[in-house]
Amino acid sequence: MKIHTAEFIISNTDVSKCPKDRLPEYAFIGRSNVGKSSLINMLMQRKDLAKTSGKPGKTQLINHFKINNTWLLVDLPGYGYAQVSKSKRKSFQKFIQDYFLQREQLVCSFVLIDIRHDPQKVDLDFMQFLGENKVPFCIVFTKADKLGSSSLNKQVTSYKKKLLQYWEEVPTSFITSSTSGMGREEFLQFIDGVNESFSIDS
Repeated sequence: MKIHTAEFIISNTDVSKCPKDRLPEYAFIGRSNVGKSSLINMLMQRKDLAKTSGKPGKTQLINHFKINNTWLLVDLPGYGYAQVSKSKRKSFQKFIQDYFLQREQLVCSFVLIDIRHDPQKVDLDFMQFLGENKVPFCIVFTKADKLGSSSLNKQVTSYKKKLLQYWEEVPTSFITSSTSGMGREEFLQFIDGVNESFSIDS
């Protein structure tokens, strides 16, 4: 897939105000410091489509972008640690939960995981929430350039073993680096495939 256009559509905290287009929608979410904005910019080959920041918790709204006029990319607030107040964190949880439970256009969620860290409870809990509510998702390992190839393979294998303690099979996963562009082609190919099946089904 080539990215021809990527345009910002709307930001809000109310699922009912999300775009009404019947286009397939893909949500990006992860812990606050996982490198989500950088990954989105790498995939779209834009420098500042998603706003990056040295401080975790920059994204605080549901942000919709229309890609190639054929699908929607959704940049969601990070869960877990963020330099925001406790009350704001609770409101994040509520509208994030509403989004996943109510958004009919959502065809796949990408849960971002920093490959340098062992499985974190907050990530496992969030995946459990998606699984229990039958929300399709893939795992996206980020920051792969921070590890050598042998450490990288070891870490991915170890993570998948941990997941098999909770899941019958490991969800589809991608290994990415926003610095080197690793995983971009495979990632976009996957979205292309889902979009094709979506148009056939509809």
